[in-house]
Amino acid sequence: MHSIVRLGAMIAAAILVLSLAAGAAMAGSAQEEANRKTVLDFYEKGLNQKDADAALAHVGDRYVQHNPNAADGPEGFRKFIGFLREKFPNSHSEIKRSFVDGDFVILHVHSVRESGTRGRAIVDIFKLENGKIVEHWDVVQDIPENPANGNTMF
Repeated sequence: MHSIVRLGAMIAAAILVLSLAAGAAMAGSAQEEANRKTVLDFYEKGLNQKDADAALAHVGDRYVQHNPNAADGPEGFRKFIGFLREKFPNSHSEIKRSFVDGDFVILHVHSVRESGTRGRAIVDIFKLENGKIVEHWDVVQDIPENPANGNTMF
């Protein structure tokens, strides 16, 4: 009888642990989806609509920029959006896919600054803290006229 009670307690404990783990996984997934939505909205507002203030609503207390051609902080971002608005008012970035890993959101983007051009393939990496964007990295590659293979970059 004592072993049956102990077995029952072990099963109950296992169920509790599994349900807590499942709850934690679901909570993480919900936060990851919230992070994805934050970055997608930031990107749409900033890069496509060229509305720096609307995009910056998604930025935290700090905005560390790892692109060597862009300045840190909200003013650096405003300056970049101003440059786009002035030099490439019809530029558009199409997000081909997005990936989320905890506090990191990664975008694979086809960016076209001028209509009729091939554009560039971009991978943007964003780090979030408390649901706000705090860091950004990117890798940019021009789409060549004569690629060495028949594959697309997307």
